[in-house]
Amino acid sequence: MTTARLIQILTGAALFSLLLAVGLRLTWSEVSNAVRRSRLVLILLVNFVIIPALTVGVARLLQLPTSIAIGMTLLAAAPFAPMVPIFAQLARADLALAAGLTALIPILSAVLTPFIVALSLNAFQYSNGLHFDFTVMLGILVGMVTVPLGLGFALRRWNQTLADKILRPVEIVSQIVGALALAFVVVSQFKMVAGLGWKAALTMLALAELNLLCGYALGGGSRESRRSLALGASCRNLALAVFLAASSFADTTVAGAVVANGLLFIVLALGHVAWWRWRHA
Repeated sequence: MTTARLIQILTGAALFSLLLAVGLRLTWSEVSNAVRRSRLVLILLVNFVIIPALTVGVARLLQLPTSIAIGMTLLAAAPFAPMVPIFAQLARADLALAAGLTALIPILSAVLTPFIVALSLNAFQYSNGLHFDFTVMLGILVGMVTVPLGLGFALRRWNQTLADKILRPVEIVSQIVGALALAFVVVSQFKMVAGLGWKAALTMLALAELNLLCGYALGGGSRESRRSLALGASCRNLALAVFLAASSFADTTVAGAVVANGLLFIVLALGHVAWWRWRHA
């Protein structure tokens, strides 16, 4: 089994279990209620259009290496990591809004993310085996994203007691598999992660802060909703982006670039979480 195939399996399992846990935790009414009181059109515009376009523009302007630029693009096209509700709770943000959007946006990502990636990659000269198949990835993501969420929603609707009982074990499994997937990618792509370079690292950090500010501006008058949307815009879906990298850009350093970028995003988000928590104390 190749390294790329193993990364694909591990990240696919992590993505499936993480989204299954999200589905088990929420009802569709909770999701719809959270969405109805948010600026959904603006949220989608920022996360699926502005942030990817900003990332592509900056990567081209600074002439970053192709593998790094593609990795950044994959992450930019995958908003709202499953960890956003956890960060929102720690930051004393709007947990219902964060959880509702974390359940909804992956469903939209199954269709929008492959389209955005295919469109964005036209801005780069990528060849030598780097090929993104929109149709194949659309089919894969519909299965990998909508199926676990649908299963979770359906099970909670059918038997809430059973859903509550298995939620914690599913969360533990998803965290273990996610940690294993992340560790394996870091080790297998260590050369890329360690050799990222100051120019790319500073660019990633600057984009992470811009993403967070874009999300914060969407929150309206509520401080809690601003924090939730800021965390959602800043914390991109690392598991989804790595899965895309392993599936479409096997045997390249794109997955390493995604992980390096994702880790920097997480570190910055945790810094904001700590600051907001301290100010709220």
